[in-house]
Amino acid sequence: MNVETLINTINSDFYTGVPDSQLKALCNYLMNTYGIDPAHHVIAANEGNCVGLAAGYHLATGKVPVVYMQNSGEGNIINPVASLLNDKVYAIPMIFIIGWRGEPGVHDEPQHIYQGEVTLKLLADMGISSFEIGKDTTEDEVKAVMNRFQTKLGQGSQVAFVIRKGGLTYDGNVEYGNGNVMTREEIIRHIVKYSGKDPIISTTGKASRELFEIRESQKTDMFPKEDENNNITDSNNDVRSRNENIHKYDFLTVGSMGHCSSIALGVAINKPDKKIWCIDGDGAALMHMGAMPVIANCHPKNLVHIVINNGSHETVGGQPTVMSNLNFWEIARDCGYPFASCVADYESLDRELEIAGNRDDLTLIEVKCGIGARDDLGRPTTTALDNKINFMDYLND
Repeated sequence: MNVETLINTINSDFYTGVPDSQLKALCNYLMNTYGIDPAHHVIAANEGNCVGLAAGYHLATGKVPVVYMQNSGEGNIINPVASLLNDKVYAIPMIFIIGWRGEPGVHDEPQHIYQGEVTLKLLADMGISSFEIGKDTTEDEVKAVMNRFQTKLGQGSQVAFVIRKGGLTYDGNVEYGNGNVMTREEIIRHIVKYSGKDPIISTTGKASRELFEIRESQKTDMFPKEDENNNITDSNNDVRSRNENIHKYDFLTVGSMGHCSSIALGVAINKPDKKIWCIDGDGAALMHMGAMPVIANCHPKNLVHIVINNGSHETVGGQPTVMSNLNFWEIARDCGYPFASCVADYESLDRELEIAGNRDDLTLIEVKCGIGARDDLGRPTTTALDNKINFMDYLND
């Protein structure tokens, strides 16, 4: 279905959401039509934030707003739906457009599988009537459903359109850029160099995929020499087996967007003898920014928190975050991080990474990054459970 057909059928003039690759057609349409316009379209920090903003729009205008998200965001809306929107409280009508990742019978990444299984059940449990839109859904079907939905909306209830893979199409396109010169994959390569054998916790999306592929390349690039026992010796005379699990150093936060730094905090507190590196992203850090003052208050001296800031939700399409106009390093200092800095070139990055690695105190480094990744970027080939077990074994070795 063409996204404009859905937009015209819904007939709302206010949209707020968190971008999703399954909803790329909708996101591109909204960016081409409104851009970021507080009167019509706002990309919010997280899905609960969207619900609050949309509720305020309804209170001010009496109109019905639309909130869009990936189905992973359902967890973030449960509280405001149940305690704010519900007809036992304020009876605030709202339309949700939800990208259905992990739809049963459709291949997807492991972090989406269970979420996909419970997507419709969660909506039903929240009292949200839903309708699924797939490749073959017709305009007449959507119009008929919307007519039924209008009755529920008029009663202060909420409804949802659940979008299957390929369910929405759009001919328009949006190009995103920011003028920064460094690439995320090369930034992570520099982090890996300076972190050495220290544990790394990496954030959701392409950052973890790039870290995994960098480790894969280390199997052949890092240890070029063999000894008589078929072990490989690096330039520092550190002998390791060809079969060593090079991924054991990393915990890939493949789901749970925004919680990477909290996971790193939990590890750092309980492994004070190890330097812990956290590779975060601007969209993820923004989603649950309340973690930063908690980290600062706990003050783990062995934690290096690196926020790669390209001002975009790049993994799901490149839509902008508000962090292109703000400074994470200043926010970190205000939260109580004793050391925080910002870099925009590789020379400065290397300097700050070396200092942070040798510093016995909590540190944040904001790294300004360009938008984009190579087209042949792969995905982790190990299971999430294997990743957890190997990482835990390494932490406790």
